[in-house]
Order: sequence, then C-alpha cells, then structure tokens
Amino acid sequence: MLNKALGNLDVNTLLKTGFFMRDLHQNIQQLHDEQLNDKDKPFPSIVYRGQTMTQQDFEIKIQPDKLMSYNNFLSTSELRNVAVGFIRRKLPSDNTKIGLLFIITIDPPIKSVPYARIAKFSKFPDEKEILFSTHTVFRVGQIKEIQEEEMKIWQVNLTLTSDGVDEQLSALTEQIRMEITGTGWQRMGLLLWKMSENDKAEQVFTMLLDQEPDDENNQAYCYQAIGLMKDKQGQYNVAIEFYEKSLDINEKILPPNHPSLATSYNNIASVHKNMGDYSKALEFYEKALKIDEKTLPPNHPHLATSYNNIGLVYNNMGDYSKALEFYEKSLKIREKALPPNHPDLATSNDNIGLVYNNMGDYSKALEFYEKAHKIYEKALPPNHLDLAISYNNIGSVYDDMKDYSKALEFYEKARKIYEKALPPNHPSLATSYNNIGAAYSGKGDYSKALSFLEKALSIWQKSLSSNHPNIRKVTNSIDNVKKKM
Repeated sequence: MLNKALGNLDVNTLLKTGFFMRDLHQNIQQLHDEQLNDKDKPFPSIVYRGQTMTQQDFEIKIQPDKLMSYNNFLSTSELRNVAVGFIRRKLPSDNTKIGLLFIITIDPPIKSVPYARIAKFSKFPDEKEILFSTHTVFRVGQIKEIQEEEMKIWQVNLTLTSDGVDEQLSALTEQIRMEITGTGWQRMGLLLWKMSENDKAEQVFTMLLDQEPDDENNQAYCYQAIGLMKDKQGQYNVAIEFYEKSLDINEKILPPNHPSLATSYNNIASVHKNMGDYSKALEFYEKALKIDEKTLPPNHPHLATSYNNIGLVYNNMGDYSKALEFYEKSLKIREKALPPNHPDLATSNDNIGLVYNNMGDYSKALEFYEKAHKIYEKALPPNHLDLAISYNNIGSVYDDMKDYSKALEFYEKARKIYEKALPPNHPSLATSYNNIGAAYSGKGDYSKALSFLEKALSIWQKSLSSNHPNIRKVTNSIDNVKKKM
C-alpha cells in the first residue's frame, strides 16, 4: 500500500503514513550504518531487481547514461535467480509488458544513500533481500536484450549514485533546493506542482489552509500556490483572486522590498499578460524588478526571470527591439547561474527565437528554437507542456516561411501533448487549434482549416474577454476561410 501511494503520489495515504515512512527510512539508515561497519559480512558489490513495465514506459524512462530515480522503497536481492523468478511470475502472457532485469552496482557504498539487508525481518529470508530507502538515484549504463531460458528480457545495468558523487545530479539537486521553498508540506505541494501534478498539489495546499487558519505566513504561501495551480489551468480570474489574497497578507506582514512581494507582483503580472492586459502586466512586472534589483546579486536566477517576464510583455506589444534587450539580459544570467540542461535556459532560447521570428529573421529564429528543443528533450518528460510550446514555436517558423506541411508536422506534435496534458477548454489548446487551422488555410484545405479555427474560437470565447486580440484574429481568419470556400 505504501509503495503504491508513493508511486501514485496519493496525498491522502501519504499524509496518514508520513510518520511510518519516516520511521522506516530511519530504520534503514540505522541498519545501513551498522552493516556498513560489519567487516565480517560486507555488502555485495552487485544486487539484482526483477521488474515488468510497458514497452512505452521502458522507452521513456530508461535511456543510456541518463539518471533514473525510484520514489518508493526499492526491493532488491543479492541473488540473480530471485530477480529472474520475479519476472517469470509477473510477466503477462499477452505481451502487454516486458521483463527487465536490473543489475545494480553498489560498490563502493555511498554513506548518504541508505540501504540494508533485511533478510532476518522477512517472511522469505532465503531471498536475501536488500531494501533501499525512497528516492534512490542511479545512472543508467548498458541496456541489452537477453535470452533467459524461455524468456526474452531486457538487462539494464545501473550504478548507484548521489548528489555528492554525480556532478550533473549535484547541479540539478542544488537548483531544485533553490526553487522549492517553504516548510515540509509546503515544499511537498510545490514539488507536486513542478511535476505537473496540479490536482494533488492543490489538495496539499487546501489541507494546509484548513489546518492552520491563523498562520498568516502559511495562508499567504498557500493562496499564492493555489493561484499558481489555477493560473496553470488557464483559470485566470480565479488565479488572480488567490494571488491578490496572498499579496494583501504579504503587504501587511512584510517589509516593502521583501522578495515574496516581488513573487506576488510577478504572478499577478503574468495573469494580466495572459488576459491580454499588457500595460497592467508591465506595471506589476516593473514593481517586481525594482525589488529584485535591490535585493538580489546581479547573476541571481530570479533576476533573470524578471528580465524575461518584461521581455515577454514587450514582445506581445510588438516592441521587438525592447523585448530582445530584456531577453538577452535574462539569457546571460541563466547561462552563468544554471546547469546546461535547465529548462529555464531553453525558455530563454525559445523567447529569443520568437522575437527573431516576429522580426522575419527565420534562420536566426530556428537556430534559437532548436537550441531550446534540445534542452527540453533532455530535461523534460515527453508529454511536458514546454515541449509542446517548443514544437509550436518551430512549427510557426515553417508556417511563416510558407512551408505548411512542415509546420503541420510540428503543430500536430504539439497538439497531441496539449490534448493529453490540459483540460479541454484551456486557452493553450485553442492556440494549438488556431495554428493548425492557419496552416491548413495556407495549404488551401479550407474545410479542415475552418474546423480547427472554430474549435479555437469556441475555447477562447469561454476563457478570454470578448475584446481579447486572439478572439478578433481568429474571427477574422474564419471569415476569410469562409470567403475562400
């Protein structure tokens, strides 16, 4: 039950079992320390794990030289035949899953990564089980298909690592520590949001609001966080209500240049930008920038975010030279402050590509878009929204170059992600339909164009104000297509 809750991020069960998880982790840590010092019975250099998963999950999650993490308690064995036997018992006969034999190198042992022999506590002591605590990280090595008697299975070599050993993991861990702030459950909620688990994150923050109604710091944090959830879901009017609740509290309890106020201003500005009110967005972004410039060192990532946000507004207002000025400031900071595969670096390259595209410099636009896309492919899961944005951006360049077939290839990749990751009336899905409709119109396939443009209009009418520029543009596009049919 516990591993299932960890695997599914079941907030209710995790809340109920939190103390047990902590005790189990501490017990594994204590056993690890004791067994590590036992010279008569050293840990083995290799342990084994048998597992089954779908072919799709295998291709997504397990790639050579990439990091791989388990967020549950991980059972392994000192005996290869125990792992193979598990695969044999669990492998379905209908070929819906494949068998994986993990060969895990744990030598030399890493003191900060707790694992322990638990045979004497097990119902099956002959299996010689070694249990790892949660969130153990491995580096993937060789992957090959092998014949194991009557079964064809995949052998995957893993090497135990940690943020004190692996340079790439250290940089990533440090960046996550900087981005995930707050107390225990606040951090959990924010981490769930970063993982695009919006409903579960909102559940955590709603629970915290109910449990601590008199804690103003907690109230401000949770209102802000729920605002982020609603913002991400395209519920802009609801998002701004929560952001303003948070800001009202923070303006009472914090000094005027506190970084949390800058965060509130940034979030409120973002909603105004998304709703098409660019002058209001610029007003709040500039309030945030003033605080950041006073309180942060010149190469801090938050300062890069402020410059990037202002660049976004100038780009939407059509002031491309001003947008490029702020985007380039942001990129310079991020190149110094962030690891090379950080998604924010991709965002900067994306944004600069967009400006060049708007300025008609398509080769320069593709150069920056492709830089961004390479980072996204390395750093993000395959159905992440930022990947969809990247596909859209590359498609838009080909669209502007009148290579409509190539544009549709990338627009369709984006649409598939949006339809999986977003609610059916999300404004970004409307943008995707609008792009596809415009490309079909360019190709002269007006019936398909009209179908997608009308889908876009239907969504935007539900989520945007009636005078939003997107509604005017798509209405004009529909009229033009109808005239050509």
